[in-house]
Amino acid sequence: MYQTHSQREFAIEFQPQIHILRPSIHSRRANIVVKFQDLYGFTVEGNVDDVNILNEVREKVRQQGRVWWALEASKGANWYLQPQVSSLTEGIALKSSLKLSNLTNAITLKRLIRKGIPPVLRPKVWFSLSGAAKKKSTVPESYYSDLIKAVEGKVTAATKQIDHDLPRTFPGHPWLDTPEGHAALRRVLVGYSFRDSDVGYCQGLNYVAALLLLVMKTEEDAFWMLAVLLENVLVSDCYTNNLSGCHVEQRVFQDLLVKKCPRIATQLEELEFDVSLVATEWFLCLFSKSLPSETTLRVWDVLFYEGAKVLFHVALAIFKMKEEELLQTHHVGDVINILQKTTHHLFDPDELLTVAFDKIGSMTTNTISKERKKQEPAVMAELDQRLRRLNSIKMDDEK
Repeated sequence: MYQTHSQREFAIEFQPQIHILRPSIHSRRANIVVKFQDLYGFTVEGNVDDVNILNEVREKVRQQGRVWWALEASKGANWYLQPQVSSLTEGIALKSSLKLSNLTNAITLKRLIRKGIPPVLRPKVWFSLSGAAKKKSTVPESYYSDLIKAVEGKVTAATKQIDHDLPRTFPGHPWLDTPEGHAALRRVLVGYSFRDSDVGYCQGLNYVAALLLLVMKTEEDAFWMLAVLLENVLVSDCYTNNLSGCHVEQRVFQDLLVKKCPRIATQLEELEFDVSLVATEWFLCLFSKSLPSETTLRVWDVLFYEGAKVLFHVALAIFKMKEEELLQTHHVGDVINILQKTTHHLFDPDELLTVAFDKIGSMTTNTISKERKKQEPAVMAELDQRLRRLNSIKMDDEK
């Protein structure tokens, strides 16, 4: 209902068409920095090697598209969804065959998703597999439009912060940085701030919601993707006022770094480097501000299917990929520079995800949940102490 004509044109222009990038002869000879637009309209800077990597990645995307279309042709359009059993009798009769079918499909699907969902299928697959479609089905069809009408004109601390952040969200983007783009993003963020007053709005969500708007076919679908992300996929309290969930994630990540990358962890400890200097933005923005958009969305492909443990896999992989360089650092600034340069030029999502899942090793959701529970008391005590200190300062100032 709220999707504008220009947004539809933008989606049509950037999603299905996967162009080959062709740097000029001068650029190839001089190996200078070139600028180009990625599939979702973002301006990217890189050298000719980066362009070649992107072209290789896009060829793989085409190949993956053919695999997905072949599966749709042979198994049906929604083959990746669990089969529905309409009755107990039917369930008993088909129990063994369904188990085998489900297992086969699950293995196939996990492998396929890690290799990337074709951009044109991404909205449909995300919406189904993430649980967003199910969440939307539990409320009246007019829920989103009624919500937007109900909150129109209302002013809260959240709406003020949203209005402040809109022009700072991916400035220069051909659709997001327009009056229409700002209006669509504002409706999604304001709508959700009223849906969940505990979260309200937290900086970082603007980047997440903006990227969802570019991927999903409608503004309403982007809203439901944001809802399922915050309510089902990510850890609770990640975006509340005190960011307690985010603080817990940072502590869990620090512990995992010690276990999975002990040499790096030792080096960072000697430098007194706090991983939250880089990882806070990674976890709050889900890498949308750090990685190229096409790489970010490959991470999100897996995130929406396998859950929040994926964020730890990817964060550890970024450190792991630059292990030898990080071991040679002498200053905190050197570490930050290496990690920022790495993330900004990580145009090959296959390289990142291969390290994340093959070299980092297995991490179950249950293991990470136990780590969170272990870290929560210390985090809450620290936040409580900080609050007491702030209140004490405030009282002294009022005297």
